[in-house]
Parts: sequence; C-alpha cells; structure tokens
Amino acid sequence: MVMRTSRRYMEKNFDVIVVGGGLAGTCAAIASARHGAKTALIQNRSVLGGNCSSEIRMHIVGASCHLAKLNAAETGIVEELLLENKNINVTQSFPIWDTLLLQKTRATKNLEVFLNTHMHHAETQEGSITAIYCHQTTTETDLKLNARIFIDCTGHGTLGYLVGAETRSGSESIHEFNEPNAPQEPNQFTMGNTLMFQAINRGEPVKFIKPFWAYSFSEEDLKHRKHYNCVTAFADGGATTEFVEGEAKALPEFSAMDAGYWWIELGGKYDDIIADGEIIRDELLKCVYGVWDHIKNCGDHGAENYDLVWVGMVPGYRESRRLVGDYLLTENDIRANKVFEDAVAYGGWPMDEHVPGGIMDFDKFPSRILNFDGLYTIPYRCYYSKNIPNLMMAGRNISTTKMAFGSTRVMGTCAVGGQAAGTAAALAIKYQCTPREVHQHMDELQQTLLKDDCYIPGYKNTDPCDLAREAKVTASGYKQGFEPENVINGISRTVGNNSNLWESLPLDQGVQTLTLELESFKKIQEIRLTFDPNLNQEIMPSITHQVKNRQVKDLPPELVRDYEVTFYYGAKVVHSLHINDNYQRHNVIALPSPVTADRVEIKVLATYGYPAARIFEVRLY
Repeated sequence: MVMRTSRRYMEKNFDVIVVGGGLAGTCAAIASARHGAKTALIQNRSVLGGNCSSEIRMHIVGASCHLAKLNAAETGIVEELLLENKNINVTQSFPIWDTLLLQKTRATKNLEVFLNTHMHHAETQEGSITAIYCHQTTTETDLKLNARIFIDCTGHGTLGYLVGAETRSGSESIHEFNEPNAPQEPNQFTMGNTLMFQAINRGEPVKFIKPFWAYSFSEEDLKHRKHYNCVTAFADGGATTEFVEGEAKALPEFSAMDAGYWWIELGGKYDDIIADGEIIRDELLKCVYGVWDHIKNCGDHGAENYDLVWVGMVPGYRESRRLVGDYLLTENDIRANKVFEDAVAYGGWPMDEHVPGGIMDFDKFPSRILNFDGLYTIPYRCYYSKNIPNLMMAGRNISTTKMAFGSTRVMGTCAVGGQAAGTAAALAIKYQCTPREVHQHMDELQQTLLKDDCYIPGYKNTDPCDLAREAKVTASGYKQGFEPENVINGISRTVGNNSNLWESLPLDQGVQTLTLELESFKKIQEIRLTFDPNLNQEIMPSITHQVKNRQVKDLPPELVRDYEVTFYYGAKVVHSLHINDNYQRHNVIALPSPVTADRVEIKVLATYGYPAARIFEVRLY
C-alpha cells in the first residue's frame, strides 16, 4: 500500500504572520507591512474580507451606528479601502470589492498573501509561538511559516486555542465585573450565525416553490420578526429589536424586503458553535428558504414581484471564543466612554445581545439593544495575549467581556483595531521586544496611528517631527468657524461643535489657497493632507437597497478632487506638484527628493461637487 503526502512543501520566514483575512486581518497585515515588517497574511478562503466578502455580504457597520452618531465613522486603512472601492466600483458589487481587497494586499510592499491556506497546527518553544503549519488546497502545498510575532484574526481565536492561550466564551455573571446587564449566572450561550440572502423586484409576478426540505413558518412564528415590505429599525442590519435603553427614533431605518435577514440566526444554544458549524449551516438553509416561502406564499407581504437571486452558503459568525489579554474591556468602560492611557482604537456601536435560540425563539425579540451616548476607547492591552508572549489578536476575538463584545464585534471597530495591532506588531519588530513591551513605546504607537489617519478619542497630534505644527497658517479666505489654523490643531475630524477644519470661500470666487509659513528654512520630504469625505455619509458595499439608495452615487461631494502644492524658498519656487482626480481622504505624498523651503501653498482647484474646499489637516515631514 502506497501512501502519498502533498506533492509540495515550502518553508518561509517572516517578522509578522497574520492568521485570518477578514477586515481586521487585512488591515492588520497592511499596517504591519507598511511599517516595515515582513508580513504574511493567511486566509483559508478564496477571498478576503470575511463577513463583508462576496461569500457573506454583510455591510460594514461601526461606531457611527448607521449615522446615528455624527462624525464617528472609522478612518485609516478601512476608509482608504472604502473610498478606493467607491471610486472603481460604482454599483458596489461585492465580487469587485473582493478583487480590490486582494489587489490592495498584493500591491503592499513587504506583504505576502496566502489564499485557500488553512492553518492546522502551531509550534511553540518555551511558551512562545515559533511557527504555524498550513495546507494550501489549490496547490496541494504544505507550508511551515516561521515568525517572531503572530496576530490571531481568525474570529474563532483558533491560533490562540491551538497554543494554549487563555480564552473565554459565553457570558460572565453580573458579579464578576459588576456589569449591570450581565446575567446573574455565567453561561455558554453565544450569538448565532446567519446566512444572508438577496432578492430583486422583477416588475412582474415571480413564483417561488419551496424545497421539500425547507422549514415552514407561520405568521405567529415570525410575529417578533418583521418580514414584509416596510421600514424597520436596525440591529445588525434591519429588523425588529427590543430597545432596552435609548431612543429607537434616533436609529436609521431600512427596507426589509430585498436583503437579509440578520435574525435568520442559529447556533447560540448549540454545544459548540464551531464544531457544529456544518450542521448549523444546513439548518440555516432550511430557515432561509422557509422564511422566503412564508413571505412569498403565505399572505400578502408585498413580495409578489420579488425574485430570490442569491442565498449565501457561508454563514456569518458573530461569536465564538474570545482571547484574554492583560485587560478585559467591560460594559462599564463602554458606558463611561472611558479614555485609556493606552487607547489605540475606539467603538460606538450599541451593546446588543441576541437570543440564544435565534429564529427558533419564536416568543422572544431577536435582540435587545443597550444604547449609550458617545464613544469609548479600546486599550492596547486588549490586543495581545495574557499568557502567550508573542501572540496578538484583532477582530471579534479580542479581550472583552460578553457585554462589551456586543459592541466591539462589528467590522468597523474590528478594522481599526486590526490597524492598531498591525502597527504595534511592526513596532515590536523594530524594537525587538514583545507585544506587551510595546507599552514602553505607547506614545510612538498612538502618534503613528494618528499620523496614519486613525482616530483615538481624547488624543491629538503632538508629533515633534511634524514641521507644520509650528507654522503660521493663513488662507485666501474662510468660512466663520472654519479658520485656516484648524489644519494644525491636531484633530482631523469634527468633534462636537468644533469643526477642526478649514473651509474656504466658494471656489467660484477664484482659486482658494491655504498657506503655511515656517519659522525658518526646513528640509521637507513628505506632505500629508487630510481632506473631508463627509464622515456622515455611508460608503460601504451593501445588498440592502435602502442602504445603497441613501448613498451618493459617486465619490462624496465634499472631497477635494484637484489641487496643487507649491514649495517656496523665499520667493523662489523649489518644487510643485499637481494632483488630479484624487479620491482619498488621506493623501501621503513623498517628494522625489527633499526640498528646502520656508513656505508651502496648497491651492484647491476642484471638489466632487461641494462649492468650497475643506481640509482637516496638513502635516510636513
């Protein structure tokens, strides 16, 4: 008898390995590589993006709560990806979004991407991870991948589990952290998995024949789950919710017919939501087709002309394991809008808790929402393992209690946490230290994140290398409350009543110019400009018609499109550049060679429709 193994074997060395190619892992890998660490991104699917990929098709939500909280949208790498997608993918096609994520990572220097690559084993030495073992199904290749730092972005905390990292699952009791909405006794219930679907209006009647294996649901079964052509309040993305606190009227509304439903959910009561994943997926298929049969064939739900065109085969997971770090974020931290000394990310999504039985808990509302005002920060201590020295984590498996997890689990929050973790990993490589020891360089980590257009509530630009901070800033004109000196005040978004940006006079009155005069001649090799893409306008891909319809068709009108930058040595022009068709909020322009200058002028020539120029920040290095 002849036994064969995979026909190929490969061993590679990296500084940082990110396992899991969801949005958190993608942002972590890009950030790590951009800051000089040789990085690998391992993804066991054929596409990146996780829950926002074409396999699952959930839209990206975050701290803004579908714009219920103003100026709270995430920036940094996730905003960069969304704006690039908006530029090339006008119809917001999820498969095109997949391609963008792949090409963005492929084009990132220092980053190698492994798709269809499943990690099945990890190697440790003296308590630290030394390597992971993977199999790439498409090439029949076995891989041993070595690194100094590993970031678990698997969602399940799989790498952490394999190496014996401390984990948690289910709910803590009210007594452990004095969280007012935690249960009296701990439990192992989780939020369940969901299969999304999509339907379109054909403009004429379309029949639907229920598969014999699908479930049947009555109106009584679905009495707490709105499922007809109406507008309803949101939870994950649009359906009936029991609001425990806060004003339901403050939340946006969605059409409920063409996509979803998030409440077609199962898994919370299963013995092991990971081990039972295949069973749960099959049961979810029975539920999706059963719900659609009810909508189409059991009463008038306004669905006569609707045609079911897509049903997902990969469930979106909400919850499984959480890895334990040096700190567990709690409900009390969130309610207090706590600003931590080691804050590196933030959130604002309500804390929500889904019923363990999912759709089968017929007599219960599918979710309860605990609203709170404001934003909270997430400390760096939530992003590295308590007991595995070189293990970090990002995404829904970070170190929180179950109550806090209800807010931190959403993709926008996961993305900015991923960027923070990847940046910190690169710093650990730079200083040849463990992730925990990066605390010795916390100011550098926080200032690097701000420099890369991340937002950390309570923090501002204090970078001593930024030459613009000491400049005298003037402009050809400005709107009251939007003074030119705002571009160096250290905050690159509107916060409360403070605009924190320069808004020029109308462009039709002539070219609008912002001028920075330096105290003396300085050598400049890079300029960073932060424009306004309107953080109160959603731009993420979505299969929900109502979400897509309220987005602008093209790029945000407020965004600066064409501009010039001129560097002066006294009265002499020493360098100039002209940018056309910009589509990014954050522009990082490295000059071909350093120039010596004492004055920089920025002339805004055009936006995508807004009548004036809007600039949040200018940095010079």
